[in-house]
Amino acid sequence: MSKETEKLDALAAQLDLDLDDLPICLACLGIVSMAIDHGDAKEVAREVRSMTPHLWAEGLAEPAIAALERASARGVPGADVALAAAERSWGQSGIAKAIVRRLATELSRRVHHDLKLEEVARERLPFTKPELN
Repeated sequence: MSKETEKLDALAAQLDLDLDDLPICLACLGIVSMAIDHGDAKEVAREVRSMTPHLWAEGLAEPAIAALERASARGVPGADVALAAAERSWGQSGIAKAIVRRLATELSRRVHHDLKLEEVARERLPFTKPELN
């Protein structure tokens, strides 16, 4: 991963974007998330490059740009440059891709957490009364 990508990922991590409040297709984001789970950097880069413009166009652009504006106003280093790039290049910008990577990573963590929770709950089901299931 390049230094520029690392800087953009660090900036994306500081943006106040909540996955639950974004008007995007979680299945589309899930494609990137699954690539992240597989751990192949080339596959992740390919899916991020492929899906970011779609996610950006379907509703991620507005809240992402607003989050970049707030970060810039707070003086977050690099936010002003990333904001200009996002406004100029939209879903092709490095910050847009970093935001999608961040959100896909968050989605992956949630899915794995929920699967673990379900696994633990299933193990305990035999101990509950049927009317409580």
